[in-house]
Amino acid sequence: MDKLPKIGLPIIIILIIAFVLVAKSAVTIDSGYAGVLHTLGNGVDSDEPALGQGLNIIAPWNKVIVYEVRQQEVPEKMSVLSSNGLDIILDASVQYMPDINNLGKLHNEKGETYLTRVLQPAVRSAARSVVGRYTPEQLYSSKRDAIQNEIFEETKKIIDDQYIILKRILIRDVTLPPTIKQAIERKLKQEQESLEYEFRLVTAQKEADKARIDAQGKADANRILSASLNDQILKEKGIEATLRLSESPNSKVIVVGSGDSGLPLILGSN
Repeated sequence: MDKLPKIGLPIIIILIIAFVLVAKSAVTIDSGYAGVLHTLGNGVDSDEPALGQGLNIIAPWNKVIVYEVRQQEVPEKMSVLSSNGLDIILDASVQYMPDINNLGKLHNEKGETYLTRVLQPAVRSAARSVVGRYTPEQLYSSKRDAIQNEIFEETKKIIDDQYIILKRILIRDVTLPPTIKQAIERKLKQEQESLEYEFRLVTAQKEADKARIDAQGKADANRILSASLNDQILKEKGIEATLRLSESPNSKVIVVGSGDSGLPLILGSN
């Protein structure tokens, strides 16, 4: 009985050590993340595939460095110069994700801070290069989508071999110096008013043309009708009209051949 505590203590220690080793060997990676295995003495093997989500068993003396591999977004506010040297503030959003197929290379060459080391400097460099080609007016109005696409393409070229997947860059806002913004807004308003005035002129011209065409059509119709009428036709039309009048209950006396040109004459009415 005296020997039992002496035997039990080493067993308890062994069990504790075994539990700690097992706990350190089991690594759970959450959904949307992946890990690179850092081995003792050798570091991270760039050619080894990343560890996927779920339970992973590793040697207790190794460790796993976890990266988020789903799409991420980072806001980026940049001060850049336009083509005429004015200071412009771009408020953008950068959507990206690490290349899971090259996660080991990303870790070894860029590190966990690849966002601030690689991606953000690339976006800022591309933005300065692109914005420098445009005037403040183009940045503020018509060319914003084109500038957004150009910044995206320029950034992709810079990070093409950096193991980062760039999804898109969105320009959320362009802030100009107040005086420049007001001048552009006045100019745009004047252009809009000019377009509206031109539209009214064109509309009025079209209405005038339509009225002139209608009047010309009526004049042509009357001329054709006048040219087609002769004395005989007029007499026949007069007789027809007189006969219709004679059928009226108000008619009293009809004198045939007593009117002008020999047309019947109707006398008397109620």
